[in-house]
Amino acid sequence: MSENQHLIISYAATDEPGCQQALQALPLPNLQRLLRQWSVSASDSGALEDFAPPHERVLAQAMGLPPKATPWAALYQLQSGQTPGDTGWAFLSPCHWQISPDQVRMSDLSAAQMSDEESRSLLAIMAPWFSEDGIELVYDRPDRWLARGEVFAQLDTAALDRIALRDVRPWLPDKAQAAVLQRLQTEMQMLLYTHAFSDAREASGRAPINSFWVHGAGALPAGYQPPAQTPELNTALRDSALVGDWRSWQQQWQQLDATLASTAWSRISLCGEKNAITLAPPAPGWLPKIKQWLAPTKPLALLSSL
Repeated sequence: MSENQHLIISYAATDEPGCQQALQALPLPNLQRLLRQWSVSASDSGALEDFAPPHERVLAQAMGLPPKATPWAALYQLQSGQTPGDTGWAFLSPCHWQISPDQVRMSDLSAAQMSDEESRSLLAIMAPWFSEDGIELVYDRPDRWLARGEVFAQLDTAALDRIALRDVRPWLPDKAQAAVLQRLQTEMQMLLYTHAFSDAREASGRAPINSFWVHGAGALPAGYQPPAQTPELNTALRDSALVGDWRSWQQQWQQLDATLASTAWSRISLCGEKNAITLAPPAPGWLPKIKQWLAPTKPLALLSSL
């Protein structure tokens, strides 16, 4: 492990009452130890309505990318050895929406789980419709494809985490910029409603795929090169937090806390759904260390502020 390695922990806490209650009975001895030795070196304040969650904003800044409309899909292509160029790229995740008169709710992300074969079959069904609008779909993995097209170059999209089990409407991208995508979403709902692919899923007791979510859109800045040190984004707490399983979240946090004693991180960023703080060793000299020792930050207070 490099001495310059930066750990970013997503969903270290949320405002949900269940999470705040779970924090009251969450011993984190190694985080407590670090807080006696380290101090807050940076903070990132935001709102739940921000398209980019705090862990993405912190990671984007560390990668030298804009924290808003961060081109994650194009970066993924670059890190995979591809040449994304200056074209817009995005991730496209097939999903299931629960549509009612008063909301359009994203189901649990696991509801859209597919095998590799199913996902490739669905891509083949949908790809011709996207192609007519100049969008190329490229298979990546069962729950996520890549999409390339000019529509994504300047498009600000909400992270997939933001919409899990929520009404998607406040998180839709700008109507003027994303008119093509919104039309395609309507067309895919109509296409898949009576398609044999959906019939097969329902026959097996699974939720139908009836929409898609675009995220991580954008184009890389000209001449962009990623930094030599890439931070590590830890998502161990994510799944439990998204479904509100706070007992599991507590267990995951304790397991994560155990690793803090054995790895020489140089910085640790704790991220909630609105805010993030970064911990680092204090500046050289005795005074900062004495101040930190006399008045250490408590884990509960720190996490409750996220």
